[in-house]
Amino acid sequence: MLRRFLVSAVVLIVVATTAFLVLAPGYVERSLNPLRMPDEGWPVSAEAEALHSNLVIGDLHADPLLWDRDLLKRADRGHTDVPRLLEGNVAVQVFTTVTKSPRGQNYDGNSAEAADNITPLFVGQLRPVRSWFSLKERALVQGEALRDMAARAPDRLRLIRTRADLAALLADRASGQQVLGAILGSEGGHPLEGDLANLDVLYDAGFRLMGLTHFFDNELGGSLHGEGGSGAGLSDFGRQVVQGMIARGMVIDLAHASPQMVRDVLAIEGARPILSHTGIHGHCDSQRNLDDVLMAQIAAKGGLIGIGYWSDVVCGATPSDIAGSIRAAVALAGEDHVSLGSDYDGSVDAPFDAAHLAALTQALMDAGLDDAQIAKIMGGNMMRYLAKTLPEGRE
Repeated sequence: MLRRFLVSAVVLIVVATTAFLVLAPGYVERSLNPLRMPDEGWPVSAEAEALHSNLVIGDLHADPLLWDRDLLKRADRGHTDVPRLLEGNVAVQVFTTVTKSPRGQNYDGNSAEAADNITPLFVGQLRPVRSWFSLKERALVQGEALRDMAARAPDRLRLIRTRADLAALLADRASGQQVLGAILGSEGGHPLEGDLANLDVLYDAGFRLMGLTHFFDNELGGSLHGEGGSGAGLSDFGRQVVQGMIARGMVIDLAHASPQMVRDVLAIEGARPILSHTGIHGHCDSQRNLDDVLMAQIAAKGGLIGIGYWSDVVCGATPSDIAGSIRAAVALAGEDHVSLGSDYDGSVDAPFDAAHLAALTQALMDAGLDDAQIAKIMGGNMMRYLAKTLPEGRE
């Protein structure tokens, strides 16, 4: 009797644990990435649909690799996957790897020593054990997942490493092929683990974009959301990393960087950084949005300002609110320096998913932007920037 009881108990524990591991990550993703789209969708005119179908569209920041979904399959949660991106006519998507997020994360101040939210998520998703204890391995595991998906479906997904890769992708799309270009990036430089040699490790794994900080100060310098308001700038190690990224043709992302770090990077010869996902502070007074003067300086160095879709940075929850932030960005930085930076699947809300991106084209038209301006903002500026910044040739 006791033996039968013990066997039954073990079976129940195994079943309960399995159910938790299968269901919990999906529940967490649904709760952290709400989609605030009306059941009937946002109205899109035939004129907007026609314009949207002819655009070359790019997005500087999305985090679906964090959630361990097969992005080749259409999901019923989150904001992105390859089918929805292709349906939304996206040509190039930056897929960023998230590796650390402090417990109690907020826009005002976070300690680098706070408990980490990503570790239990990786354990719960049964990601490879090596990624449970190393931020570098955590980034590499997500990069491996993207490369595996591209290898399984090269007709739908390609990893972009060079200017030649980008040119080939755009040429194939112009000829009618429905294929998505993927650029691999890192949300913050902490996966380097303080070792400059790891910059080559990430580069060789296909990483071509890297933010310097995330929600906490790290070995590279201060975060916009670091402890005590973090006025820290770029560290000596951070300066070495930035110079190494310039030499390798990697995109320097100042999203989440402290104001002093932004100034320090802009002072480095050859630096042409972007700010991948943000709003405009003068338009939406949020601690998440960097000061307008620094935004304008990033643009003046030839960089891009990627406008996000979530309510904290655009102060609203509709396509027209995003369009309003884009108009503010154009007024501040100029129409040649504004791009899209959705932050899809980044623990944020969104008024539409990737499949319904035409709603933004409609909102930009309604906001008074002309077709040429819309073409630049929706992807033209991003493609021009990448064509000048990525390494040359095939690798």
